[in-house]
Amino acid sequence: MPLLGISLTPVGTKSASFSSAVTGAVHTIEERGLKYQITPTQTIIEGELDQLLEVAKEIHENAMAGTTRVITNITIDERRDKEVNMEEQVDIVTQSLR
Repeated sequence: MPLLGISLTPVGTKSASFSSAVTGAVHTIEERGLKYQITPTQTIIEGELDQLLEVAKEIHENAMAGTTRVITNITIDERRDKEVNMEEQVDIVTQSLR
């Protein structure tokens, strides 16, 4: 299943904190019932490609509220030769470290 990593950088706000943008993004993801994982620098979302693109657009548009500029970085990881998910990808690396 495809994974989408998304990070937001609101520009021109009165605060250096991004936590409200991340919180808003998580609410949007949860409303759509998608699986996600928050990391220190981005949020990873698991779903079908169309779902991921739609939620990324909504997250970006919601982040625009209250500011005049938002930089949104998106990474899509899709593998078609076998099924993978967030947990499996993390487990593979974790097991390799042992």
